[in-house]
Amino acid sequence: MLRGSRALHSEVSGTIVRDGQMAIKRGRRRFLRAFGAAAIWPLAARSLAAEPWPTRPVTVLCPFAAGTSADTLMRLVNASLDEKFGQNFIVEDRPGATGNIAAGAAARAAPDGYTLLIATVGPIVNNKFLYKNLDFDPDRAFAPIAALAYSPLIIVGSPKLPVTNLRELVAYAKTHRGPLNAGTVGVGSQAHITIQLLNKLAGISIGHVSYRISSQALPDLASGDLQLSVQYIPTFVPQVQSGMLRGLAVTSHKRLPELPDVPTVDESGFPGLEASAWFALFAPAGTPRDIIDKVNTGVNAYLQSDAGKKQLANIWMTPMGGTPRQLADYIKSENAKWGPIIKQANIRLE
Repeated sequence: MLRGSRALHSEVSGTIVRDGQMAIKRGRRRFLRAFGAAAIWPLAARSLAAEPWPTRPVTVLCPFAAGTSADTLMRLVNASLDEKFGQNFIVEDRPGATGNIAAGAAARAAPDGYTLLIATVGPIVNNKFLYKNLDFDPDRAFAPIAALAYSPLIIVGSPKLPVTNLRELVAYAKTHRGPLNAGTVGVGSQAHITIQLLNKLAGISIGHVSYRISSQALPDLASGDLQLSVQYIPTFVPQVQSGMLRGLAVTSHKRLPELPDVPTVDESGFPGLEASAWFALFAPAGTPRDIIDKVNTGVNAYLQSDAGKKQLANIWMTPMGGTPRQLADYIKSENAKWGPIIKQANIRLE
């Protein structure tokens, strides 16, 4: 009986041992399969991350309509990027809400390098002070790539206004009791905010008249119903050159070759009035740094080329360029400059 019990125990023990060994083997096989998959996944992820960019067309969202300065500039830059990267860089115009429509779409886009944004001081700087609620945070939503170009503004006067430069305008504004208004392309535009900056610096009170498009102000300026206008340079160069309007100052540190007789704001005693329409390229936050660097290199190559400089001069723009860090620092300085002016003037948009 004892021998039988021992035999049974031995048989059972053998079964348990064999079953345990089989379980161990099965567990080892599962572990090896899992370990193999875990080892392969980082390699696959690295392979995807290392995939060359771009492998398909890149869309550049533009906050303004076709034919505007931003649209024209980006198409020139894109032609160079097409050639460099062997893929199409396509401008997609999404105008509206002073740039917020395109900027909001870019902020929500996948950070994969296939959606970029050309933007100006409006959606990147001013709008967060102008609008109570934005559906994106310009300071966090975008990765700076490169500054593209800038074009100063021009302050022009009606031929019936008895001033010939900015100094005379300020003196006139301090003594004149009649209407003294400046027309721009809209409330909250850079031109409108620049008028508020001039009021603050000079201690005067020039009023504001909003026009849907800049050319609408021309008849009123010619008749004298509107005394002043502040616009981007391309708008009024022909009229100033012909003598139809008086160029009082350009909001830059250097005189323009096209308007050599129009003094700068520095020469007029108001260096703090420097203002410009600047254009820069951004990607959604989180876009890989190697893609940012590639686009930055391509943009700078174009801006530094003879062809690029010539093309920009033809649209009254000056190339900028530089690193993403330099663009980020420039935006900080613009925030510090324009934010207080907008708040003090209590300019609000809905």
